[in-house]
Order: sequence, then structure tokens, then C-alpha cells
Amino acid sequence: MSHPRSVAHIIPARPTIEGAGVHLKRAFGFHQVPVFDPFLMLDDFHSQNPDDYLPGFPWHPHRGIETVTYVLEGEVEHGDSLGNKGTIRPGQVQWMTAGSGIVHQEMPQGIKDRLWGLQLWVNLPRSHKMMPPRYRDVHADDIPLVEPAKGVAVKIIAGRMPGALGPVRDIVDEIEYLDVSLEPGVRFEHLPKKGQMAFAYVLKGEGAFDRPGKTIVGHENAVLFNEGDELDIKSGDKPLRFILLCGRPLREPVAWQGPIVMNTDEELDLAFREYRDGTFLRHSGDKRPMR
Repeated sequence: MSHPRSVAHIIPARPTIEGAGVHLKRAFGFHQVPVFDPFLMLDDFHSQNPDDYLPGFPWHPHRGIETVTYVLEGEVEHGDSLGNKGTIRPGQVQWMTAGSGIVHQEMPQGIKDRLWGLQLWVNLPRSHKMMPPRYRDVHADDIPLVEPAKGVAVKIIAGRMPGALGPVRDIVDEIEYLDVSLEPGVRFEHLPKKGQMAFAYVLKGEGAFDRPGKTIVGHENAVLFNEGDELDIKSGDKPLRFILLCGRPLREPVAWQGPIVMNTDEELDLAFREYRDGTFLRHSGDKRPMR
């Protein structure tokens, strides 16, 4: 007998400032560790005011995590210490594995109307904290779109649904990253893999995020689900769009300071000391396309 997943927590995204002065909304972060394990943070950056985003995220280091940037509107220029550079355009994803260390920058450019995007931080297990860094640029045309039911459209960034496999595959953890759009009054059912945690972040509209249909959640809220089997989500009288993330918890100690996440304070101290003395970058990295 299946056991539908109920809603454990609803967390409103809160305004914060990051980078060189970028105004964004944080769905969850440091204070929610470890309930979102293996995910560390989700930022929603969107604004029609250039002063909110043009300062960008100048050169900064990462170690011990993966950063996943999904641009919905506008453009973001990227450059890193591996020699990668380019522009993340609407519908594209940048999946960067910092591993042992990478230094990069992300700078919004050429915005006509507004900038809208998401950045997710995924923790790396102890066994892969110091792996060679790598960068993956996923074009919009490479992300499959499936329609499992009438009025349901799902973009598969990572993971699998009947008939399609997402382009982000050679990653450390088993992660599903879905961009789900529902027409009004439509139900979406999904079965995460056994042992995975799951959460949704509402981008547009509102809907019921449990089978009884009593937990109504609107945009700019993160929905953390309890353990169980299938997810049952239904849109209201307007279209609903949300991202759905599923992953297997690491259940490891987290030592986190700024852009670096390790397992112990000693490892954090070493990382910042190496960054100061110029020995932070240990590998040349992997520039192969992600397939």
C-alpha cells in the first residue's frame, strides 16, 4: 500500500543581499541544515530594477559543493579558474562542481526587462569533497520536455521520467531536478526514488501540495515533504509552476563558512588559509561537456 508524502514545512523565501550587492530571496540556507540534506541553499534572484542585480557576483572561491544556476529570464556571464567562460541564457543551466576548489564570477549582462534565475547549492559527500572541479553548461535545447498527462509539462534537468532522461547525468549524488508547469485544475503525481528527500519551490501561481488538498502554497515558498512514497500536487484555478528537487541525504557533519562547505572546522580553516596564500587551486579540472 502506497503512503503519499505529506508536507513537513512551508518556508517563505526571505529577502537577503549577496555578492557585491545583489538583492535576492533565499528559500532556505544555513539555518535549515540539515533538514534539506543533501541540498544546502536555494536563492531566487529576480528583479526589474538593474540596481538590484547588476553588481553581480565578482570573483570568489568555492570548495566542497556543487552550484547549479538556472536562468529563466535575462543573461548571466560566467568565468572561472578552469578557463571556462560564456553566457547563461534563458532556459540554460550551469552545473559547476567545485570539488577541491574553483574560483569564478557570475555577472548579469544585457538585461532588457528583468533578471530571473535560481541558484541551488548541493553538498558533496566527504569522499568527493576534494575531487577535481568541473563545469557543465547545459543548453535549453538539451533539456527534454515531457507531458505525462494532459495539462502537465515537465522539463527534466536531472533525473528520469517515462520516455526521457535529463542531460545532467554524471553527478555525484542521485538527484532529480524538474521544472514542472500545470494548467489550472491539473494534478501532477511523481514517485521519488526510495530513500530520497524531496522539496518544491513555487515559481508561479498556487496549488495543493498534499493529497487531501488542504495544504495550499503560493509563489516564493519552499515546500519540504515528509518521507513516504508518491507526491501528489494539484494546481488551483490559475497555472502553477514549481521546481521539484529530490536527493539522497548524506547524513554527514557540515562545517560551513561563506562559499566553502566541508565536514570539519579544521578543513574550513585550511581552505581559507590556502586561498589567502595562493595554494587553493589543486586541479586543472574537467572541461568535458556533460553527457
